[in-house]
Amino acid sequence: MGRRTPLILALALVANLLAVPLAVEAQQQSGAKPTGKSVRVGLLASGPAPGVPSLNEAFREGLRELGYVEGQNLTIEWRWAEHRYERLPELAADLVRLGVDAIFTPSDQAAVAAKQATRAIPIVFSGSADPVASQFVVSLSRPGGNMTGLTHTGTQLTGKRLSFLMEAVPKLSRIAILSNPLPFAHHLHVSLDSARALGLRSQVFEARRPQDFAGVFHEMVRNRAQGVLLLPDSTFFIAHVQLGELALQHRLPMIGWRPDFALAGGLMAYGASATADFRRAGALVGKILNGAKPSDLPVEEPEKVELVINLKTAKALGLTIPQSLLFRADQVIE
Repeated sequence: MGRRTPLILALALVANLLAVPLAVEAQQQSGAKPTGKSVRVGLLASGPAPGVPSLNEAFREGLRELGYVEGQNLTIEWRWAEHRYERLPELAADLVRLGVDAIFTPSDQAAVAAKQATRAIPIVFSGSADPVASQFVVSLSRPGGNMTGLTHTGTQLTGKRLSFLMEAVPKLSRIAILSNPLPFAHHLHVSLDSARALGLRSQVFEARRPQDFAGVFHEMVRNRAQGVLLLPDSTFFIAHVQLGELALQHRLPMIGWRPDFALAGGLMAYGASATADFRRAGALVGKILNGAKPSDLPVEEPEKVELVINLKTAKALGLTIPQSLLFRADQVIE
């Protein structure tokens, strides 16, 4: 028994040494909380300061879940382009000079600027229409570079939005597509193809800033549009209340890609919650701060896609929403 003891001790020592790196790897993959280190995260956005406070808080919440609390072990450097997209490269370079540990970009325009500014600092994007086509990642499952994030798979949902709008609006034949021409055009191509496949005549209207919206809606009416499809864009989301009011004012049934558009007076919305996306983006940043590599973190798709119908708006527009459509809704506003 005594002669076997050294061998047993040696085997136990080897097992402990092997367990250390495995435990560290497991800790990183599970997003285990940090131990006292202080970090700095940059948020690069194309809209105006302070953005949407509820979304900022959702981002902080995601970081808190991974152990990072602003004012304690976390500093967030907020950078807002104020709809002046030409400023994004300058703001991205500023974050790189500061040496932030990670950058969060809630729009395609900001993600492009961040990608051009650094290939070393991890970047987490949110709501990208097609991260592969945009060359942010090599694939959704294995991003490959210094970028990962969330996609709202909007290109797959665009056809469904148009179908829902056709069910809600009898004899719909002419659709106005509101687009910001500055981001990538993936959504636009898909929406035009989807409209054509459904037998709809479509016309694209462009708006870069909230100041453009009133004139654009006037042009939609002048061109006899019978409904509006909003293409995903951070500028549109920030101004969702204004867009809802304009759609009602001009008696145009409108469908957006976030539930917020229906809550703001649009007729319908079909897509994922922005609040949920920002929280998950914060959690992704937290995982990276805890040692995970962006190249190994798959791009995440929505956990839940919601159909929201505003019956108040339907009544104001003189529309009767079919029961078959109401039964499929996740939320009905009465």
